[in-house]
Amino acid sequence: MSELAPVAPEARRPVTPLRRGDVALLDIEGTTTPIAFVKETLFPFARQRIADFVMRHADEPAVAEQIAAVAKELGAARPDPAAAVHALIHWSDEDRKVTPLKSLQGMIWRQGYESGALKGPVFDDAVAALRSWPPRGVRVFIYSSGSVEAQKLLFRHTDHGDLLPHLSGHFDTTVGGKLEAKSYATIASRIGVAPDRVAFFSDHAGEVRAAAQAGMRAVHVRRPGEVPPTAELWDGATVSTFAGL
Repeated sequence: MSELAPVAPEARRPVTPLRRGDVALLDIEGTTTPIAFVKETLFPFARQRIADFVMRHADEPAVAEQIAAVAKELGAARPDPAAAVHALIHWSDEDRKVTPLKSLQGMIWRQGYESGALKGPVFDDAVAALRSWPPRGVRVFIYSSGSVEAQKLLFRHTDHGDLLPHLSGHFDTTVGGKLEAKSYATIASRIGVAPDRVAFFSDHAGEVRAAAQAGMRAVHVRRPGEVPPTAELWDGATVSTFAGL
């Protein structure tokens, strides 16, 4: 992991309630949704099915595109479904943030959500925020290492019903890595707002720091019972709930 530059003192401001015209940019895992659901339910669900799914659907355009992306990632001369499966399983076991893996996981999860085998848990306070922010003029976007497809599936099929209508858009690693400041600058540009009108929330201190470097109002989410993905500390704004924001 590359070393992250220090955050300017002005980025270390207290959390203030979002106001009309602001944007809330949310991570998912550990922020809106328990880490356990992703680690203990979603990942194993896809891991158990990915080999059969890829081989069964290798000739379909959407899957063939991802097999080709795996070959490119590996530096292979041509796409090979069997080689792709081997790499995908290896990446899955290492929890690699590789776009073709995330895309194929999303396709598998779609089948699970639509069959009722999967249902996405969302924290109660996150549900309340998603429902209350848009009527107050605050747009809500998601930025996750999971594919846009996977994000939409989770929020469409939650334990609180369909929350997708409350979201204005989604971003994944196709805009760049979550530890890169330029990714957050790109997101602000695509949304069409100045970075300082965006409040980014994540349980990963490195992601929060990168967002702050891009000029966003970065907030570290530390929920009781949720173990942060790294031991890295953040000395800026921190919350344990969206209540009051």
